[in-house]
Amino acid sequence: VQLQASGGGLVQTGDSLRLSCAASGRTFISGVMGWFRQPPGKEREFVAATIWSSNTYYADSVKGRFTISRDNAKKTVYLQMNSLKPEDTAVYYCAAADHYTGDKIATISSYDYWGQGTLVTVSS
Repeated sequence: VQLQASGGGLVQTGDSLRLSCAASGRTFISGVMGWFRQPPGKEREFVAATIWSSNTYYADSVKGRFTISRDNAKKTVYLQMNSLKPEDTAVYYCAAADHYTGDKIATISSYDYWGQGTLVTVSS
C-alpha cells in the first residue's frame, strides 16, 4: 500500500491550496483517511480525517477553513485549504488506517500507512 501526496507549494496569506493523496493497492476497509502536518521544529499534529466521507473531523485550528473530501473511485483524498495563514506552514502528510479507532482518530498511532509529505509554505 502506498500513499502519494501532492499539491504543496508556496502561497501568500489568504490564498487557497488543494492537496491530494492518491492511494495505490488494496482498499482500506475502515475507510479512514486523514491529514496531519508537521510545522518546522514542531511535532506532527492532526489536521483532518474522513470516514467514507460520511463523517469528517477537523482540528480546531483549521475548522471553517479546511475541507477534507475523497473520491473513492479514484482512491484519492483531498484537503482544500482556504484562507491560509503563516502558521499553516508545514509538511503535510496523508495517512490511512486499517481500523477505525473512534475518539482516537486524531492520534498518529491510529494510522498504519503514511505518504511522503508535501510542503506548504504560507508567506506573510
